[in-house]
Amino acid sequence: MKSAYDEMHGANERVRAHYEIYEQWLQRQPRATMQARREEAEMIFRRVGITFAVYGAKDEDGAGTERLIPFDLIPRVIPQAEWSSMEAGLAQRVTALNRFLHDVYHDQEILKAGIVPAEQVLENAQFRPEMMGVTLPGNVYSHIAGIDIVRAGKSDGSGDYYVLEDNLRVPSGVSYMLEDRKMTMRLFPELFAMHRIAPVAHYPDLLLETLREVAPAGVNEPTVIVLTPGMYNSAYFEHAFLAQQMGVELVEGQDLMVRDGYLYMRTTRGPKRVDVIYRRVDDDFLDPKAFRSDSTLGCAGLLDVYRAGNLALCNAIGTGIADDKSIYPYVPKMIEFYLGEKPILNNVPTYLCREADDLAYVLDHMAELVVKEVHGAGGYGMLVGPAATRAEVEAFKAVVKARPTNYIAQPTLALSTCPTFVEAGIAPRHIDLRPFVLTGKHVQMVPGGLTRVALKAGSLVVNSSQGGGTKDTWVLED
Repeated sequence: MKSAYDEMHGANERVRAHYEIYEQWLQRQPRATMQARREEAEMIFRRVGITFAVYGAKDEDGAGTERLIPFDLIPRVIPQAEWSSMEAGLAQRVTALNRFLHDVYHDQEILKAGIVPAEQVLENAQFRPEMMGVTLPGNVYSHIAGIDIVRAGKSDGSGDYYVLEDNLRVPSGVSYMLEDRKMTMRLFPELFAMHRIAPVAHYPDLLLETLREVAPAGVNEPTVIVLTPGMYNSAYFEHAFLAQQMGVELVEGQDLMVRDGYLYMRTTRGPKRVDVIYRRVDDDFLDPKAFRSDSTLGCAGLLDVYRAGNLALCNAIGTGIADDKSIYPYVPKMIEFYLGEKPILNNVPTYLCREADDLAYVLDHMAELVVKEVHGAGGYGMLVGPAATRAEVEAFKAVVKARPTNYIAQPTLALSTCPTFVEAGIAPRHIDLRPFVLTGKHVQMVPGGLTRVALKAGSLVVNSSQGGGTKDTWVLED
């Protein structure tokens, strides 16, 4: 594996220009002070209730467990020029993905052209035939996208950005981006006097603006709600946080009902019409009449209201077909097909195990690769070859052989590292970045995003469910 790119230090351990002021400040901080600040942050996060539920984990009484996502004190810093290029690449990518989604559910030109194999889409579990011919406001399907970006090291010590994954269904984590910034400002206010750091606190305003922009035709003052599966969902804190920040109602499926072709929520003053749902519930659970009949998380008849154009859902039903890992390899071709442009952000080279040649290569080189389940998320259903035992690799080979269409594989990238305050002191840890891209009448985003960090030495898995933490992300304004 190539050497990792160090975000703070370049050749000969020289501090990169955009980190110089911060690094000088950091050198003056006693370890005891930093430790005290970390303990203060943990106490505040716990008091505020910034936790996530861990599926399958139980405490000694058999109850589900909630954990803090560890917050690291040392920020990830991005210079303005780098961010400007990344921002353009993100807007380009999300625009093409929305064009793809509209095409897939209408004329299917990209399938007819043979650029994306039709069976990859039409036989995919994420494809929703119920959405065929349904026209959405502005032809937007993914209003809120979380695009995972990594910087991979090169042998000359430089690094390039790559898109690792597109999250277009119900991307999470933006609350941690906002709370990490608030925490850094609280603990180290002097740093914000020393740097020109682009703000992120206006994200809830941009989100509400985006949601209101896609309201059904003729609705000038739309009622927006956040639909949550409930308090036992792993991201419930975020659902409640965003509803509160936007000043809208947080509701569960049992609070909703369909009447005369419209959706209503129950209130103490009687039913109130709902125009826009920011939904944090998966497709399968939205409408027991249309999808899973055993679901209690959605509302019966919701799909009919949606198809009639009397309700906006953010994100749209059927959006998952565009973030399925088996579709990911075709995104650069989508950009060229729909926009006539070369991709600004590159994909990671990807092997499709459904292809015989790719499968043979993956089975022969699995110990060197990262192998992922196409529908997997949160770091589950994957194998990191270099970190696995021989027995684990052999067992995973059998799984892939049994259902090759369910897996893709990628080279094990040397994800960039950022100095991180750990028990042993300050040490490099691998990171990624999830910017949040909003699409209404136009594409917009706050600078930066959520930096996730793998806190275990040498680990490449940054997901919170796998022990990862988060950092504040600074984009320095020129």
